[in-house]
Amino acid sequence: MISLQEARAFVLASLTPASPVVVALLAADGRVLATDITADEAIPPFANTAMDGFAVRSADSVGASDDEPVELSVVATLAAGQAPSAAVGPGEAIRIMTGAPMPDGADAVVMVERTRALAGDRVEILAEVAPGNHVRPAGDDLVPGQAVFAAGAVLGAGHLGVLASLGHAEVSVVPSPRVGVFSTGDELVEGSEPLRPGQIRDSNRITMLSLVAESGCEAVDLGRIPDDPDAIAAAIHLGVSTCDALLTTGGVSMGDFDYVKVVLDQIGTMRWMQIAVRPAKPLAFGTVERSDGVAVPVFGLPGNPVSSMVSFELFARPGLRAMMGHDADDLDRPQVMAVVDEPLHRRPDGKVHLDRVVVRYDRDDATFHLRSAGHQGSHQLTGMAGANGLAIVADGDTVEIGDVVPVMLLGPH
Repeated sequence: MISLQEARAFVLASLTPASPVVVALLAADGRVLATDITADEAIPPFANTAMDGFAVRSADSVGASDDEPVELSVVATLAAGQAPSAAVGPGEAIRIMTGAPMPDGADAVVMVERTRALAGDRVEILAEVAPGNHVRPAGDDLVPGQAVFAAGAVLGAGHLGVLASLGHAEVSVVPSPRVGVFSTGDELVEGSEPLRPGQIRDSNRITMLSLVAESGCEAVDLGRIPDDPDAIAAAIHLGVSTCDALLTTGGVSMGDFDYVKVVLDQIGTMRWMQIAVRPAKPLAFGTVERSDGVAVPVFGLPGNPVSSMVSFELFARPGLRAMMGHDADDLDRPQVMAVVDEPLHRRPDGKVHLDRVVVRYDRDDATFHLRSAGHQGSHQLTGMAGANGLAIVADGDTVEIGDVVPVMLLGPH
């Protein structure tokens, strides 16, 4: 067996980001930025008001209060999207709406709540304001030539809003890979089809397709393949010709009917690993070259449903995210340290155990806590479904109540 660290290092060393593509802004949500972004204009492009109120000369407000208001003449009204048509002179004010440009002569805004309207286009100012009060200067957020985002940033709603405010309709990003998924096994049955003796329903493929999509990739369903070398070879060739990566479940152990291993040995460059973890001990990883000479990565995950999901989290998810341009610190799900609220039973066996656990955050002691999610067998998918974390339990004896262990968070906690 090899260590978890060695296996991960081998997988990640083989994967590089795809070539950048230019996409519309909305299509870039969640993608990794491929180029640096520099502002070529000011944001905001002009000084504007942050409040509804009155644009004034701050000197005219000196001494104003509820008891001794200052009375000004209202010479115009200015809405957002309009250009000022008048300037503010001594003793004057312009009624102004949030976002409207500051008129010439005015250097402050009195919010409407600190004013009182009078008849005959007059207004009372009820508070003294300083220059710049409620005024957003031009370039208050960005100025021309300012670095905005560096290549490698993961774009979210805020990033897209900034890019839109700078006039970008498109942006260069690292594309998300198309990932083909198929499962193998004569024992597998689709959907509600009746089961014959020895058959089970195919859960792995739907699980893997969901995990691939959740990771930000395009999931491509390549179907259920029987235990037939020719059928498996055809599925692999189809997958590598139409996808950027291939993910299979089952057929990667040492059995006589593990035909995925046989076929990949014939048509690919693979490494077959037995990893010191439980579950998810067997892993195949390598490449299959397609007709244009591109080497397409292939992840061969174990067939037991929990093992395949854990293996995906440990190897496929970080590998696919590396292909999407994420940096080394952003490949895995978040980890926290959690206090054990019930024993995690184990014995020394030379392996790291990935226990399925339920994690909760206790606001009273500002600490994460965990308990077992139930059944821990590699075939018992309900325990995995009920878990929102994987406790990373080092080789050794049972982890006792009160001990602290690292946990990979899988969902809400």
